Amino acid sequence: MPALNVLPTGTTLLIGYVVVGAVLIQLAVFLYGSLRSAAHARVARARDIERLDLEVSAARLRLVSVEQERSGWNGIRKFTVAKKIAECADTFSFHLTPHDRRPIPAFKPGQYLTFQLTLPGQAKPIVRCYSISDCARYTHYRVTIKRCPPPPKTDHPPGKCSSFFCDNVKEGDILDVKAPAGHFFLDLEKEKSAVLISGGVGITPMIAMAHALIEARSNREVWFFFGSRSSEDHMLRAETLALTQKYPNLKLHICYSRPGKEDVIDRDFQHEGRVTVELMKSLLPSQNYNFYLCGPGAFMETITDDLRTWGVPDAAVHFEAFGPASVKKAAKPEAKAAFTALPFAGGSMISFAKSGQSTRWSPAHATLLDAAEACGVRIEAGCRAGNCGACLVAIKSGEVEYLNDHGAEVEAGSCLACICKPKGALTVDA
Repeated sequence: MPALNVLPTGTTLLIGYVVVGAVLIQLAVFLYGSLRSAAHARVARARDIERLDLEVSAARLRLVSVEQERSGWNGIRKFTVAKKIAECADTFSFHLTPHDRRPIPAFKPGQYLTFQLTLPGQAKPIVRCYSISDCARYTHYRVTIKRCPPPPKTDHPPGKCSSFFCDNVKEGDILDVKAPAGHFFLDLEKEKSAVLISGGVGITPMIAMAHALIEARSNREVWFFFGSRSSEDHMLRAETLALTQKYPNLKLHICYSRPGKEDVIDRDFQHEGRVTVELMKSLLPSQNYNFYLCGPGAFMETITDDLRTWGVPDAAVHFEAFGPASVKKAAKPEAKAAFTALPFAGGSMISFAKSGQSTRWSPAHATLLDAAEACGVRIEAGCRAGNCGACLVAIKSGEVEYLNDHGAEVEAGSCLACICKPKGALTVDA
């Protein structure tokens, strides 16, 4: 037999090591690939779960919204004051739950509640509107009310209804409330970036908008400008400061016109001075936003005028204001010309049938309600912005023209006295 070639023992061991090493390398590569695939699979699974969670949350919100919109109500509904919380000087938040314990309808962030209040010494109920200051939690509504100060340089007392809320309304009381309403709200279905602008108590609908965006897990870019005198007057302060932690895409800019000794810039506020369009121009990359405003009339008139000068179209500016100082967008020159050209517009006779009073229309009268009050005719009024419907009066003859859109429903043959002017001779049942 031929002799067998036997490798030396050292060579055999070397080859064995090489083979084992190769196997180990292949095993390591396989394990690395498997681990990497598993990691990618876990990331993909996590993304799928997050996406599914968002879809389920959105679907749940839609279902709850639809179900609770069905449970809305017409007219007055009784609500119990579950909580009364002091926010800052002369400012309180009221948590309202339905007295009948039935579900309450969803609302759009920015809308308001209408209250019918019976005040001591008042023969008739008074109607007032207050913005909802909480997000859509479906268990309660929250309104935040600041005592309305008297007009400057007058002997008039503070606001009747706001003082009534601050001084008289307490936990356990039952209030008459109309369902959420109003055309001023943030559309959660749209993704266009927004600028929220508020002063003083005007922060209330903006807080509701911000909370609603957080609840909806929106990624929309939002700028939030708020103006107050100091931290002592900054209502809902803790909520405001916490917004950026809950909503990374929200850029908060607080302006104090008269900071207190304890107020620290970049901790309590970002800018000393008032909220202005000049400040926005220095911070915003463009004016291509939807602008939402709420605050005192003079504040909003200044902001709306300056936004128009900046080139922001009227369609991109949305605002809410309650009370006699409600802001009106400045009419364009062609709109003014169209109105003054109406026949019989100047000096037309306005007759109030029930009271037997009459007066001639004057440019000094901003609205039909102003004309009525000028000659001592009482027409009930709440928001003075065409939203609550308290000033609805029947037209016996003639026609009116509205100064701006209204939120209240208008019956055929009637008008909202707080936001209309006569087109000519007019007789109303007041």
